[in-house]
Amino acid sequence: MAKGTLYRVSFINKGEVYEVYAKEIFQSDLYGFIEIEELVFGNRAQMLVDPSEEKLKTEFEGVTRSYVPTHAVIRIDEVESVGTAKISPVQGNGNVAPFPGMPPKAPKPMS
Repeated sequence: MAKGTLYRVSFINKGEVYEVYAKEIFQSDLYGFIEIEELVFGNRAQMLVDPSEEKLKTEFEGVTRSYVPTHAVIRIDEVESVGTAKISPVQGNGNVAPFPGMPPKAPKPMS
């Protein structure tokens, strides 16, 4: 890969932490969103396959740009090389927690 800026972006999506690598990120014209462009995934020549990275490749296949709500972003790091993109569960006992949204609905009592 040619020398250039590369970012690791961690954000919360569907109750999980997504960690992806991208060449371009910036504040969107859509208020409250950041744009993530040119997603980069690990080396395809590797023999070992990471299921979470494969899930991300499938989910973002054909996507040229993603809009992520600013409040869902956990961290953005400028990195030197591509790591493994992954999906992991949200750690509830850490210093970072998701922005509160709508509380889950209580189950309806059985009649």
